[in-house]
Amino acid sequence: MASNYKSSSNYASTALNKKYLEVYKPPLTRDTLSDETRTIEIPNKYDRRPDLLAHDLYGNNRVWWLFAHYNREVLKDPLNDFRAGLHIVVPKKFRIPGTR
Repeated sequence: MASNYKSSSNYASTALNKKYLEVYKPPLTRDTLSDETRTIEIPNKYDRRPDLLAHDLYGNNRVWWLFAHYNREVLKDPLNDFRAGLHIVVPKKFRIPGTR
């Protein structure tokens, strides 16, 4: 059974059984993501606001989870650890599956 999550959700590609999600299948593929990344310093205006940075970089605030995925060692808590001055790795491009 397909999941009922929106295409911007990190669970959109993960199958759903009658009650639970199946094994997590991240939407990060060669079709959705460039292999290229860059390191940025989080500016003050994005302190604890990964959603705003996701909107400015990728045009969609719901893909904030990309930062948590790429920076698992640094962002143990993806919201409270997302602090101004922190250097994080971000993908140069991201396309939501099912969109142009």
